[in-house]
Amino acid sequence: MSPSDDEPMSEPTVVIRPRRAQPFFNQHPWVFAGAIATIEGQPEPGDEVVVQSKDGQFIGRGLFNPNSNIRVRLYSWDKSVGLTNEFWDARITDAIALRAQLPGRSSHTACRLVASEADGLSGLTVDQYGDWLLVQLTSLALGTRREELFDLLQKHLTPRGIILRTEKGIRELEGLEQRDGLVRGEEPPRPLEIRENGLTFLVDVCTGQKTGCYLDQRDNRAAVARYARGHRLLDAFSYSGAFGITAAKLGEAASVVCVDSSEPALELARSNAEVNGVADRIECVQSDVFRFLKDAATRGDEYDTVVLDPPKMARRQAGLAKALRGYHSLNQLAVSVVRPGGLLVTCSCSGHVSREDFEQMLSGVATSSGRTIRILESRSQAADHPVSPNCPENRYLKCLICRVS
Repeated sequence: MSPSDDEPMSEPTVVIRPRRAQPFFNQHPWVFAGAIATIEGQPEPGDEVVVQSKDGQFIGRGLFNPNSNIRVRLYSWDKSVGLTNEFWDARITDAIALRAQLPGRSSHTACRLVASEADGLSGLTVDQYGDWLLVQLTSLALGTRREELFDLLQKHLTPRGIILRTEKGIRELEGLEQRDGLVRGEEPPRPLEIRENGLTFLVDVCTGQKTGCYLDQRDNRAAVARYARGHRLLDAFSYSGAFGITAAKLGEAASVVCVDSSEPALELARSNAEVNGVADRIECVQSDVFRFLKDAATRGDEYDTVVLDPPKMARRQAGLAKALRGYHSLNQLAVSVVRPGGLLVTCSCSGHVSREDFEQMLSGVATSSGRTIRILESRSQAADHPVSPNCPENRYLKCLICRVS
């Protein structure tokens, strides 16, 4: 017998295994496949679903993706609040308001406006570069709502253009197929000029790494500069030279060597050095960083400060052990070219690598190298990349400023 027309349709429901529901009651947004007991109904990719415990207790509302190990991303923990256009509008409004309240916001023209899980919008990242917005969608479920999200961003911010960028590996992780490029408005200049810490940087928001610039390191670049007066500094994995150029301009470093494997990135670094009036103190070298450090150690080269800001080394939990071995090798090489009493600034943007793991790796480097390493500052991402205590994985950035003796 079919239900009557007056009887409400039941919502697709994801039921969690016994003793696996607590993180979701605590508002962790990722429901992995292994936590699911059953799925009631036949939700399609991107459909809204209700998540409940095995005993029928409501947990939250989320979006379903059968193609991802994260089967459901949770957004609402109020049974009466569905994932409507008004819901997304309210979340984006709140994220934008938070950034407007941050101290010093007016002094830089590039900012992260939406930081995925930290803003209750798991799978959506929005960066503002002057009059342009760079959008990354890392969730197929939100990808099915991309036009709705673009419309909301256009309404709130009236940018000159919105550009879609896709993070490496998302197609495999989420089954998300999308074409990068301009989705609203007009193309940005290439390069595009931004201001940060009183400096000018040229960025390529269309083809550059990430969304054009590593905005999360903004405060860390200024912090490192405070130590750099008179230093000979090595900026490894320099990309467009932001750490080294900030140290030269604000910190009055005596000389900087920027090393990166990408010649287009180094071309931007040279332009940024010129724009900021420090080109006479910046040398750019195209090289694999591991090879450069090995050759420098063989020659007996020494630096007062070495900055290591490598790309993400662990994209999955299964890659953690390999990543830690890579960090150990890299940091041991770096320590070998730091003069006694000099500084090592070592970073990891791998969310699967915890701060404890990273510091333990550094402890191993100290033991194997016979050097004493002391952490002077243990830093994280800038405030426009906030952290939700319900999802500690989004505290991904580690930046340790260390003395090596």
